[in-house]
Amino acid sequence: MVKVHELISAGSYPNCRNLAKNLEVSPKTIQRDVDFMRDQLQLPIEYDTGKFGYHYTRPVSHFPTMEVSEGEIVALYVAQMALNQYRGTSFEKPLQRAFSRLSESLTEKVAFHWSEMDASVSFRGLGTTIADLELFEVVSNAVLHSYELHFDYQKIGSQTHEPRRVHPYHLSCIDQQWYLFAFDLERKQLRTFVLPRMRNARKMRSRFQRPNFSISDHLSESFGVFSKKGGGSYKVRIQFDAFAARLVGERQWHATQKFKPLADGRAELSLELGSLEEIERWILSWGAHAKVLAPAELCDRVRATALAIANGSEGGAPGASAT
Repeated sequence: MVKVHELISAGSYPNCRNLAKNLEVSPKTIQRDVDFMRDQLQLPIEYDTGKFGYHYTRPVSHFPTMEVSEGEIVALYVAQMALNQYRGTSFEKPLQRAFSRLSESLTEKVAFHWSEMDASVSFRGLGTTIADLELFEVVSNAVLHSYELHFDYQKIGSQTHEPRRVHPYHLSCIDQQWYLFAFDLERKQLRTFVLPRMRNARKMRSRFQRPNFSISDHLSESFGVFSKKGGGSYKVRIQFDAFAARLVGERQWHATQKFKPLADGRAELSLELGSLEEIERWILSWGAHAKVLAPAELCDRVRATALAIANGSEGGAPGASAT
């Protein structure tokens, strides 16, 4: 409605059709908004049949303030901004409907201007995924309706794609990257697939009975997306210097974490994990600010990778792998 107000105020005589195209909504939505602006907000909107568009019959200096509680409007604005990452996906419409219902249920009042929020709150992601919306649509539809899925997949370190046949169980966005958790029909194992490495995704006609799969249980011992492999269990202990300790202590990294302050501002972080791949990369990102105390295998992996980086050689810790 704010955008509609701006276009009308500019004297461009917008109509429902071009407004709908401009704002990427339906003409019926525009008509409802215009009716609301005229009937509820008392804006002097009329339709000019000669110029085929809306105009104000008298000067309007600004859009009327909206009356909701400050806490509610901040929460809703943050939610609306977060929804932008799902624009163009199959999640967009249901999320927008839910957002609209929440907005309509607000009852508390406070004077507020939308322009104030744009200057105060924003989102910024580093290393965000370049989404293939067509592929995402196929994969998400197969997950939601339990259809067998075929696609070509390129593993890390491979130069070619290989065919995969799976029963897709779950689609998850972890650290700004989309992953598919699916049962590989050829390998008879649950595997994790990164969407940007998939191509030629095809939803098959055959459907399957989805098992009682819980993503929370599956990743309960994971630091990211790597699940427990081969029954392994690692009690990880990392010591951070005073600089890193404060930064590490400000966030919840894992459900099992224990944060123990030490002398001189240092701290020790303890975790119980089912694999070491992702924690190794995370530790290396802290550079000399982190020191691995246990297990010995993780100490060896970090040491080997650090030496490889220092020597400019390829490879890293033995046993490191990725799906």
